[in-house]
Amino acid sequence: MKACYFTTDTSNRLDFVFADREAVIAQNLTMLDTPVRQSELDARKAEIADVEVILSTWGTPALTKEQVQTYFPKLKLLLYAAGSVKYFAQGYMDAGVTVVTANQAMADFVAQFTVAAIYHLNKGFYRAAQLYREESFLAGKDFSINHCPGNYETTVGMLGAGAIGTRVIQQLQSYPFIILVFDPFMSDARAQELGVTKASLEEIFAKSDIISNHLANNPETVGMITYAHFSKMGPHASFLNTGRGAQLVEADLARALREEPGRFALLDVTTQEPLPRDHEFWTLSNMILTPHIAGYGCREVRAYSDLLLAELRRYLNGEPLQHAVKPEALARMA
Repeated sequence: MKACYFTTDTSNRLDFVFADREAVIAQNLTMLDTPVRQSELDARKAEIADVEVILSTWGTPALTKEQVQTYFPKLKLLLYAAGSVKYFAQGYMDAGVTVVTANQAMADFVAQFTVAAIYHLNKGFYRAAQLYREESFLAGKDFSINHCPGNYETTVGMLGAGAIGTRVIQQLQSYPFIILVFDPFMSDARAQELGVTKASLEEIFAKSDIISNHLANNPETVGMITYAHFSKMGPHASFLNTGRGAQLVEADLARALREEPGRFALLDVTTQEPLPRDHEFWTLSNMILTPHIAGYGCREVRAYSDLLLAELRRYLNGEPLQHAVKPEALARMA
């Protein structure tokens, strides 16, 4: 079965994701010698006319239905070694192509990062380390012991209970956390099954020791979290974002952190990435910024290609796929 790598730019992490699995891929597919760039579609039209499978990752070109039919008339399967397919999938799916995403593998790593951060934030880990370095051992220890809730009977507010949010909730069940969830799609039965309590955004920010954002990224959620919410945070509450930066009004978060220096935020994502050096977030001592690292590391990406290879084998054997994107789910995906 003829296949190719397809990307906007061949420097866009194809080797990073697929290099360790190229031999296995070649055992299952007849790969073109070089990846296909979007800019090469016309020049390589004859060469790619028989391609039935595309492998790609971050930087997958978003083609229209007509473009897919013109350049890839035999395409049946697109294997995407990353998370969100929202920005590119529709045209392929309209053309009858099955799109498979490795978002469940990525969700595992984001959930691990999030749970670790929750444990650390509840202990005042980041601020205590800072105080130990800048002031004294006792200053750091006092902050952690007397001002931070720790990880017993602590209230965790979850914004969204999709693939990642659900994993976080399940992993937190090993400790007696009180978990509040805001998710418009969560039924009462599902909340009971997960052992959580449904709540409004306002309730979560007012009652939680830590709030973790996992809302889906769509027009309805842009700017959804504002000063009206951040201002309700307790004097030593924390906000954690491993979801999307656009869902919060960043100036409002900064304002709330300035008004109450005991509050804390850890952001792995921001609206603009990389964050400009003149952004006000860099001036806040009660904020930690990480460069969008929750979802993958140099070995973790092997899980993405392994998931796709398992799906490819199912496809070749005529078995049902487990990670194909459903049209009705696309609108709700992050």
